[in-house]
Amino acid sequence: MVKNFDDLQQVGKENVDLALKSMSALSKGSQAIAVEVADYSKKAFEDSTAALEKLFGVKSLDKAIEVQTEYAKAAYEGFVSKASKIGELYADLAKETYKPFETLMAKAK
Repeated sequence: MVKNFDDLQQVGKENVDLALKSMSALSKGSQAIAVEVADYSKKAFEDSTAALEKLFGVKSLDKAIEVQTEYAKAAYEGFVSKASKIGELYADLAKETYKPFETLMAKAK
């Protein structure tokens, strides 16, 4: 426990340091997630534009259905892949944000 002013000051400094480490991890993780979402959005837009251009060039209904099916399959697979990656980033974000407080909880026991 806190016995004098110096101990209180040290505890306060440690708590501020833990909070800063946690905020730093939160910032880095949020930034990584934002980059992934922006990359996915850009790629999805480019892919949909390319599929639309390809669709405008077809001459038959069968070919149009084939182009649309290929695009839908690729878009779904891309979405699932990116969603998994972003899910992992959120899990890592939670772990890294909480990590500085693990030592605090260990001291409290």
